[in-house]
Amino acid sequence: MTCLLYDSEMLEMFDHAYQKYMDHAYPADELMPLTCRGRVRGLEPSRGDIDDALGKFSLTLIDTLDTLALLNKTVEFEEAVRRVVADVRLDNDIVVSVFETNIRVLGGLLGGHSMAVMLKESGRMVWYQDELLHMAKDLGLRLLPAFNTSSGLPYPRVNLRYGVRGPETRTGTETDTCTACAGTIILEFAALSRFTGDPTFEAHARRALDFLWEKRQRNSNLVGTTINIHSGEWVSRDSGVGAGIDSYYEYLMKAYILLGDDRFLQRFNTHYASIMKYISQPPLLLDVHIHKPLLPARTWMDSLLAFFPGLQVLKGDIRPAIETHEMLYQVTKKHNFLPEAFTTDFRVHWAQHPLRPEFAESTYFLYKATRDPYYLEVGRTILENLNRFARVPCGFAAMKDVRTGSHEDRGCWFILNIFVQIV
Repeated sequence: MTCLLYDSEMLEMFDHAYQKYMDHAYPADELMPLTCRGRVRGLEPSRGDIDDALGKFSLTLIDTLDTLALLNKTVEFEEAVRRVVADVRLDNDIVVSVFETNIRVLGGLLGGHSMAVMLKESGRMVWYQDELLHMAKDLGLRLLPAFNTSSGLPYPRVNLRYGVRGPETRTGTETDTCTACAGTIILEFAALSRFTGDPTFEAHARRALDFLWEKRQRNSNLVGTTINIHSGEWVSRDSGVGAGIDSYYEYLMKAYILLGDDRFLQRFNTHYASIMKYISQPPLLLDVHIHKPLLPARTWMDSLLAFFPGLQVLKGDIRPAIETHEMLYQVTKKHNFLPEAFTTDFRVHWAQHPLRPEFAESTYFLYKATRDPYYLEVGRTILENLNRFARVPCGFAAMKDVRTGSHEDRGCWFILNIFVQIV
């Protein structure tokens, strides 16, 4: 949102987060803002699946490259690119999430490459010789072994050095993956194929999407949350637009926008009609069972569905986007942030808030679509709450409990990307 009244405030907040990471955490993947040091995987107590995003590849810096360029911080961007090229290694003997590594590291490298090419064409960064693109292809090749399944759905984890075959990989034994995990590959893999001229990456992403489409429940046209990557059987038959499925729908629409392939739009429209028929209970979005879509699966919502109003704007369905966004804003005003999960009467179900950007993104899309200054005020609220409740001397800390205002020693790499949604 262009709003000069708080551009300077947003930039100051970005600088606070970025500089604290660079000063106290780099080259670690993530800043621990309460203890003011970097989180190095294996040296800190395990947080379970959360740590699968950390691959000792300076995640936060890579994920922030395009944000630096978008904020016109060209000097900082050029320095960050030089650091990534010089310092980051991708051949680490470490097991990482295919999904997280794709969207954050591969996506970050490709976004950084795109920005570097644009700057080079304008006369800056004349030294740049596609180094980030070469790194992106290297990483893409390291992710490819995960797709070596009979279905084409990727294993959820891969060893960056050893792939998925053999005992030294410590992976390849999984049977299940989430729908979003398997269906959130196409944008990065297609971009990598188009940039490099190697069709392999896009072909694998398309095959995974084709399989998910074929396995949709044919009566409801909905997909479940978890699927067996070998048999294609649904392990979890709950269906919604939040955790486990969210970005599958997002990537279908955005793949159509990026690639112009009508099949992606047709699939999205089919799913969308079913979402609006069964899952949407304005202004709520409640999970149902794919085989019995009139039967609710739960009575609470998770915060990841906050992306959906923005997706509805891209679809051109503004009214329900406004309704659901307003519901989310009321929850935000009650608790200062969206709790990780909340009930239909806006009570806390899961109290943490890991500084997610989805609500800010939907706010941005609605402002761009409507030009209603109301959404500028929503953006202001987001900024003020971050500054008031999440800001700490060493960055911004995730909320452990939105009811008490307590923090956890986790900054989350995507805090820096919230600001580019609001500017």
